Amino acid sequence: MTSKARAELRAEANKLQAIIQVGKSGVEDNLIKQVDDALEARELIKIKALDTCPEDAKTVAAGLAEVTGADVIQVVGRTIVLWRKKRNG
Repeated sequence: MTSKARAELRAEANKLQAIIQVGKSGVEDNLIKQVDDALEARELIKIKALDTCPEDAKTVAAGLAEVTGADVIQVVGRTIVLWRKKRNG
C-alpha cells in the first residue's frame, strides 16, 4: 500500500467511531470473528483497546491484521484503524 493511499484512509478514518473494543480477554476467537465480519462489511474499521486489555495497542493491531489479512492503517494511543478490501465485492 502506498503512503498516499494510507494517508487517504487515515483521513477517512478520522470521522469513524470505534465499533469494536478489546478488553481484558484480549484477542480471542470471538473478537477475531467480529473484526473479520466488520472488515468484510465496511472495509475500514476503528478498534479501541481498553485500559484492561493485557496487550498494548500495537501488538493487538499487528495480531489482528495478521489473522484477518488486513492492513494496519494507524495506531494512535489505544485506537487502531484497520483496512481490508472486501473479498466478496
